[in-house]
Amino acid sequence: MTRTLKDLSPGEHGRIKTITGDGPIRRRIMDMGLVPGTELVMERYAPLGDPVEVKNQGFHISLRKEEADTVILE
Repeated sequence: MTRTLKDLSPGEHGRIKTITGDGPIRRRIMDMGLVPGTELVMERYAPLGDPVEVKNQGFHISLRKEEADTVILE
């Protein structure tokens, strides 16, 4: 079973294995510092579930659910 960033519950940790998005989506995610091997903590989901907020090396990053679904975790 493949686990994505979208599947984490608030407070759970995960390490990025790969990013499957294409073109600008993948580039945007990687430009924010979300690269393979990075440890993340799921902070929270917005009240309607989109976007999600993750913590990466002390920074809080918001991603749309469709973007979070392209981040595959170990």
